[in-house]
Amino acid sequence: MGTIRVQADPFDIAAEIAAMRRGRRDIGAIVSFTGLCRDESGRLAALEIEHYPGMAEEEIGRVVAEADERWPLQGVTVVHRHGAIAPGDDIVLVITASAHRRAAFEAAEFLMDYLKTKAPFWKKEREVSGEAGEWVAAKATDASDAERW
Repeated sequence: MGTIRVQADPFDIAAEIAAMRRGRRDIGAIVSFTGLCRDESGRLAALEIEHYPGMAEEEIGRVVAEADERWPLQGVTVVHRHGAIAPGDDIVLVITASAHRRAAFEAAEFLMDYLKTKAPFWKKEREVSGEAGEWVAAKATDASDAERW
């Protein structure tokens, strides 16, 4: 159950939501989260996101299955981009569907907390100045958010 994609191309949020709900009458709530690339006060030219093809999808699939066991979900979509992502562009999309809103909200938060802390993606900043950017380290707040699950 679920759609999982890791891709370089942009995604269409409205089309992804429409695909999830097409022909469905059992869904009472759809929650979506879209993560965007920030410009970091104008210093970031792009965020370079790397992953291991196959491994990333498999690992995300494992966590989607865990979410499906924990909440009564009728659908899940996770789309994560890789490559050079410019400030203002979408990076990640999580959509969850359930008969009731609480399950959809909690499952979406659970999946995003996983993606922020444990998913096999590596991010490196590319500076507007042309200087070599830094690898992005996990934030303590992301780890504490994930601990609640």
